[in-house]
Amino acid sequence: MAIFYPFRNVGVFIILSLWVLVSAICAWGRPATFVQDFRSTWSESHIKQIDQGRAIQLILDQNSGCGFASRRKYLFGRVSMKIKLIPGDSAGTVTAFYLNSDTETVRDELDFEFLGNRSGQPYTVQTNIYAHGKGGREQRVNLWFDPALDYHNYTIMWNHHHIVFSVDDFPIRVFKNNEDKGVPYPMMQPMGVYSTLWEADNWATRGGLEKINWSNAPFYAYYKDFDIEGCAVPGAANCASNLSNWWEGPTYQALNAIQNRRYKWVRLNHLIYNYCQDKSRFLVTPPECLPGN
Repeated sequence: MAIFYPFRNVGVFIILSLWVLVSAICAWGRPATFVQDFRSTWSESHIKQIDQGRAIQLILDQNSGCGFASRRKYLFGRVSMKIKLIPGDSAGTVTAFYLNSDTETVRDELDFEFLGNRSGQPYTVQTNIYAHGKGGREQRVNLWFDPALDYHNYTIMWNHHHIVFSVDDFPIRVFKNNEDKGVPYPMMQPMGVYSTLWEADNWATRGGLEKINWSNAPFYAYYKDFDIEGCAVPGAANCASNLSNWWEGPTYQALNAIQNRRYKWVRLNHLIYNYCQDKSRFLVTPPECLPGN
């Protein structure tokens, strides 16, 4: 419900109205649609619009996978999509939803990668973070539901304080901004929103032991309810540094009590790999993995 208070000073009302308008222009927050806000990046013939354009279907067969990307890049904000993953035997496939700066040598990237499985095994979601060209921060969580039965919401929140990956409002990973401690954090480069469906049976399922069964092809993944709220680039020059953007507010600077409980539950019961604990890769614990970071 909107509440309006009368102003005796019409000039003040006009100034405040202009300030609200400028703030709205600064941060782009319209719900995204595929046709208006995304483009095919490869194999457009394998991307089908369904439900009168309100959803899309990605197709993987022996000829090709496919991918799409947002038409604009964004610096800080929140991105979410509802995705229904490949049902049945999806071993060797990867469905990805990620942000990418498209600057290879100094890449910033925030990844959701859904690793296919053999029928009856849990779907694994791998997250990774690249900052200033440094990656190798993989974590894997087994989903606690079948993500092929229905759509589920996958969200990346990115602000000056932290990056939060969430599944249906359950945080599964938090990466804090520890640049003051020498840990790279994506701060300067805008990123586009990407998604791909592709063959990766050399590593995706059980480290590449499980190969794609092409007799089950074609494979389908479905997307809907695209939502992008952030600072579009090009756009207002001061948007990304504007700490009054809603995603920079106190509510979003740290997990609340409910989110913390959910996060601890996920990490305790469903985390199956954490690079922070991989001594074969890191003889010295990465600084962002130290207690308190």
